[in-house]
Amino acid sequence: MTTFERAIDIAAPPARVFAVMADVERWHEWTASVKGVRLFGRPLAVGSRAFIRQPKFPPAWWKVTDLQPDREFTWVSVAPGLRVVARHGAGPAGDGARATLSLTYSGLLGDWFARLTRDVTERYLVMEAEGLKARSEAAR
Repeated sequence: MTTFERAIDIAAPPARVFAVMADVERWHEWTASVKGVRLFGRPLAVGSRAFIRQPKFPPAWWKVTDLQPDREFTWVSVAPGLRVVARHGAGPAGDGARATLSLTYSGLLGDWFARLTRDVTERYLVMEAEGLKARSEAAR
């Protein structure tokens, strides 16, 4: 199992940061790491499914497996030999929030795929964290 994680402090309330994160169909507006997201089951809730297109990755289906309102959500994507768990959270930090984004690869091909895509994955986590910060702070 391999995990990648990125945390960033944001000068906005945690609920605002989470609202930006949970509006998954608009991610392409604030991060170039996402071409588009189509959400099936609105609003975002446990059991919702999303189809995500990203540069340099095949399109993937994700299913929300956990959601803590105004705090975090987790979704999972599976393919033969591969399971990817992505967590998106926002909690209080000083006068604002700290957002934490993580991806965990597991399964027979998990470690191999994580090594193969390490550079892109790490770059995308930085892009997503910085985009989330800019979008959340702009809405103040």
